[in-house]
Amino acid sequence: MERDDSKKIVDIIIPCFNESEVLDIYFTETKKIVSQIYGYKFNFIFIDDGSKDNTADILKQYAKENEFVRYISFSRNFGKESAMYAGLKNSAGDYVLIMDADMQNPPMLIEKMLKAVAEEEYDCCSANRTRKGDPALRTYFSKNFYRLTNKISEVDMPDGAGDFRMMNRQMVNAIVAMSEVQRFSKGIFSWVGFKTKWVYFENIERAAGQTKWNFWKLFTYALDGITAFSTFPLRIASFVGAIISACSFIYLIYIIIKTIISGKDIPGYASTITLILFIGGIIILSCGILGEYISKIYMEVKNRPIYIIRETNIDKPQDDYK
Repeated sequence: MERDDSKKIVDIIIPCFNESEVLDIYFTETKKIVSQIYGYKFNFIFIDDGSKDNTADILKQYAKENEFVRYISFSRNFGKESAMYAGLKNSAGDYVLIMDADMQNPPMLIEKMLKAVAEEEYDCCSANRTRKGDPALRTYFSKNFYRLTNKISEVDMPDGAGDFRMMNRQMVNAIVAMSEVQRFSKGIFSWVGFKTKWVYFENIERAAGQTKWNFWKLFTYALDGITAFSTFPLRIASFVGAIISACSFIYLIYIIIKTIISGKDIPGYASTITLILFIGGIIILSCGILGEYISKIYMEVKNRPIYIIRETNIDKPQDDYK
């Protein structure tokens, strides 16, 4: 790959977790594609997110054979959000691309995305996948997640928005400045603003290996996204509590008036028990919502690092020790 210090630099950040089966496919294909994009220098920054296979060994071999390869190995698995943040924090390029190693983010889009940011005066180009080929249940929940998030929060995320995007240095610096521990990058990308171009591609199967996401992980990730950028669930709890209190007060007035008029107590053991159980359920639900937000505050105030580096070939790595 041609190297010329006069060229602008593009850093490609690749989070990796147990990706040994697909790394050679990804690196060979992507290296071939970027070598045909003239006028830029490309660096690969691989983030080994505490892999249990030989991902770290493969990355070290890449770095040994290619001077444009950097790698960071975490001390344990901190999650993809932490891996992306570490990559952004340790990037120095004029433009930065985040993409997965499983080949579900097509490398052939790199030139188009780079052109949008470097030549068309966009700050960011996001490549979003369409829902074609996705299971019906996942499509249903995903679409409704984006629809709900856009309605109740201050961020605007198109359906299918992902992490596969090219950004300029100004936008990267803004994202790195947001150092919260509980990260939801899809929301952060939207929250920082900047002019974004959207391109689309059809769903692609993994080139090799197994997906690291299941329904429960996707559900908790969606919940993190909602609570990270919206206080609407807290408002719902307050609203429901106010409605129940008002209805209870009206019912109390009704009982008092009915008793005065008829002179008899109004029997209602079953309805009373039902009402108690209903209100109890609402209280527990409200406590759960409140607990979700308190847990996030708890994690933030402990001020723990977002990631810990075990090994890297970067000369002066930007760790996350507070």
